[in-house]
Amino acid sequence: MNTLKTQVAIIGAGPSGLLLGQLLHTQGIANVIIERVSGEYILGRIRAGILEQGFADLVREAGVAERMDAEGEIHEGFYVANNGKSHRIDLEKMTGGKVVVCYGQTEITRDLMKAREGAGLQTFYESSDTQLHDVNRETPYVTFKNNGEDFKLECDYIAGCDGFHGVSRKTIPEDKRTEHERVYPFGWLGFLSDTPPVSEELIYAKSERGFALASRRSATRSRYYLQVPLTDKVEEWSDDRFWDELEKRLPEEDAKKLVRGPSIEKSIAPLRSFVCEPMQYGNLFLVGDAAHIVPPTGAKGLNLAASDVATLYKIMTRVYHDGDKSCIAQYSEIALRRVWHGERFSWWMSNMLHDFGDTKVNDMDAETFDRFMSSELDYFMNYEEGRRVVANQYVGMPYEDLH
Repeated sequence: MNTLKTQVAIIGAGPSGLLLGQLLHTQGIANVIIERVSGEYILGRIRAGILEQGFADLVREAGVAERMDAEGEIHEGFYVANNGKSHRIDLEKMTGGKVVVCYGQTEITRDLMKAREGAGLQTFYESSDTQLHDVNRETPYVTFKNNGEDFKLECDYIAGCDGFHGVSRKTIPEDKRTEHERVYPFGWLGFLSDTPPVSEELIYAKSERGFALASRRSATRSRYYLQVPLTDKVEEWSDDRFWDELEKRLPEEDAKKLVRGPSIEKSIAPLRSFVCEPMQYGNLFLVGDAAHIVPPTGAKGLNLAASDVATLYKIMTRVYHDGDKSCIAQYSEIALRRVWHGERFSWWMSNMLHDFGDTKVNDMDAETFDRFMSSELDYFMNYEEGRRVVANQYVGMPYEDLH
């Protein structure tokens, strides 16, 4: 068995694991990343790209923002359409100058991978049989296989950035964690195309036919979504069928601007709300999807992972620079406070904008529930106080400092 040593072992080379590794590196904190799949596979995953200001600032602090700042689009607002009537949420005006950046998650990941490789930091891609040991003791370690060899990685701390299906959360004994989950009765059919976006700013559209989202990756690449039943299959949705349905769900003036083209990628993603608490067990810290999942309504998934990274990065910096280990116990409390804000906002947006069909929700029949949510949507769109609430949640709650 090959034995290695580091200060922080990071499980998972997605954007949260890579960002944490890069930030730790800037502070001289040694780290090794262990990843189940190849780098090429990670870069082939299509994900959202709306970055809160806090996330963008973290990327700058990590020294990996050159391409994001050059190519990312600043979005000062977005639209919410309710049965054809559009309302603009002015983020900059409503939040005192805060905005979001439109820059694809794949591109962020690519930039972080390149920076890590350039710094000569160690990453073990295509690893198997990864197991975490003694995480509740002073000397945790990780074992894994890579290129036919067995490895033991000794470390001080472990950051579990390996997603919902990863090994990290499952390492915490069941009687030491509580999991909250809600599965929604529909999914999102995503459609990526090299066509000009229908709008310079995102459009969240509620209609009698269901929800739709018009978003963008760049001036020449569009990303669209349709609410579909969980029973639907991607193969049932031809490109023409998708475009026809999207046109019916968008406001008429926007539908007229649609430029059709072949899909680059199509997939159906189920929607769920999920939180595991606590997010820490001994010297193991859960980060991002390993601890929480949100429906994509409101673009909180990647951004909540970034706030976890920010908190853990501050803790590790204090531990190694100041020798203060007392701050370690703050991680779960601080991270979960922001996570629950994001979960509530995503759940709320999903309830207001989607059609629940014949599904009973919150002990109400579908028609009654839809009337409640439509009334709430009308209030938050038609009154400045309501739009301000939405804007402040959308740009993200401020990151919390350690005590």
